[in-house]
Amino acid sequence: MPIIRDIRLSLKTKELLRREGIKDYSKLRPEIKSLIRELLASIKNVHLLEPAIAYEIYSVTRVDHHQLCLEGNVALRGPLLPSLLPEAKELAVVVCTIGPRLEKEVTDYFGKKEPLRGLLLDGIGSAAVDSLTQEVWKLMAREASSRGYQASSPLSPGAPGFSISEQWQLFKLVPAEEIGVGLTPSGMMVPRKSVSMVVGMGLNMPTWTQAEVCAHCSLQKTCLYKVGA
Repeated sequence: MPIIRDIRLSLKTKELLRREGIKDYSKLRPEIKSLIRELLASIKNVHLLEPAIAYEIYSVTRVDHHQLCLEGNVALRGPLLPSLLPEAKELAVVVCTIGPRLEKEVTDYFGKKEPLRGLLLDGIGSAAVDSLTQEVWKLMAREASSRGYQASSPLSPGAPGFSISEQWQLFKLVPAEEIGVGLTPSGMMVPRKSVSMVVGMGLNMPTWTQAEVCAHCSLQKTCLYKVGA
């Protein structure tokens, strides 16, 4: 069960601003721009990001209408995976995180009544998670290629047809505790800036852009963070 910690994340300005809910950087007040630069520098100086990935790859043994079955008599239930990955030969199960330190710093800012710093740093953390997710997909694409396959785009519990309750099953399949990630009784991950996902491996695997995901989301009309098509 591979664990990867030496991960370099790219915090691109466009993604950072999207996660802050900012549409036009040029209209930001100079003091806000300065604060964002200061927070970005602090992330590097005090090592607030500790990205880590834990994953395992399983053979797909059967695909039914409402479940995808894996070796070891394990099934991931719901119609989404069978509908999108009917030709998958293997399935990568992944948990990744940027660690707890940035989240703690955000909480400390709010505790010190510095909510603006807290909000901006939280947005930076979300952008870091987005970057980590991209690194996960690149890693899974390399794994798939080494097997003569292609990799699908990632799918996470909570999407329509892939219940958040399947989170518990994913955590049985990957050593998330080895990178410090656990689940609350309600199925939420701790640290909060963590992601669980599956990636199909096989021939002609489907892929989609973040803009396409946003276009089909029920919150697309009100979400501050959506990506335009």
